[in-house]
Amino acid sequence: MPIYEYFCPHCNLKFELLRPLSQSDKIASCPHCHTNAKRMLSSFASPSKETEDVSASIGGSSPCSTCSAVSCAACKR
Repeated sequence: MPIYEYFCPHCNLKFELLRPLSQSDKIASCPHCHTNAKRMLSSFASPSKETEDVSASIGGSSPCSTCSAVSCAACKR
């Protein structure tokens, strides 16, 4: 089952849910305030061949791959 990331616009909480693919489009409720949360676009990482300690983002080395901002406008990149 995939892990989906969500953001609650009411309390600014980021959280993850492990859900089956059949529930990927279902609305998620924030565990803190129970408001409907928005599913976030996630990136994933894999071990880099260059160093053993550092993870590299799949698809390139964009500085946004490790950004924790909710939108690109928040980090002004």
